Amino acid sequence: MNTFASKSVLVVGGSSGIGAATAHAFLAAGAEVTIASRNAAKLEQAARDIGAGVRTAVLDTTDSAAVEAFFANAPAFDHVVVSAAQTPSGPVRKLSLADARSAMESKFWGAYHVARAAKIKDGGSLTLVSGFLSVRPSKTSVLQGAINAALEALVRGLALELSPVRVNAVSPGLIDTPLWSKLDDGTRQAMFDATAERLPARRVGRPEDVANAILYLAATPFASGSTVFVDGGGAIA
Repeated sequence: MNTFASKSVLVVGGSSGIGAATAHAFLAAGAEVTIASRNAAKLEQAARDIGAGVRTAVLDTTDSAAVEAFFANAPAFDHVVVSAAQTPSGPVRKLSLADARSAMESKFWGAYHVARAAKIKDGGSLTLVSGFLSVRPSKTSVLQGAINAALEALVRGLALELSPVRVNAVSPGLIDTPLWSKLDDGTRQAMFDATAERLPARRVGRPEDVANAILYLAATPFASGSTVFVDGGGAIA
């Protein structure tokens, strides 16, 4: 199915996890896909894994000047997705201020820089990835919830400012991505099993679940200013 045939798509954070799954889904739907992240080696490996024809671009979204230069020299895209973020987390009184500012710089300001500079065709879309802690806060990840809520508020305002470009958010729950690879296998599986037991969906998410929602928003002309939760019911459990 070539839903996005001849459409140009940029996935920022496309070298792993949700971003890579999103790039793969767009490619399978016929799009011309570019993936961007700060690590050139990971980009090249991801491009090989995703499929032939994927373009790559080294881009650090925390560097506003680099983001502006990238988009100044790039053609307008039909769809832009931002899933890039490196966000240290922890209780407010234990997380260092340096790590707190780094998290905000990466996930919120990185997305803001892209939204400010990206050239997107009329009727196209910008999709940001937030997270369900925006509405279901955790006492051990307070800042993460605040960042996600800020992103979702940003989406609603940008949907008005950037019209007729459509702007939306996808808000995942616990997703099995390389983010959790720092945990040993037993600890990671125990966390996944405990989470699945609490969720109405009775499993944790996969990157492909989030990619499905991103493509739905990009393909739906009447979707703008929306946040779609892909959390297995985590926000209500």
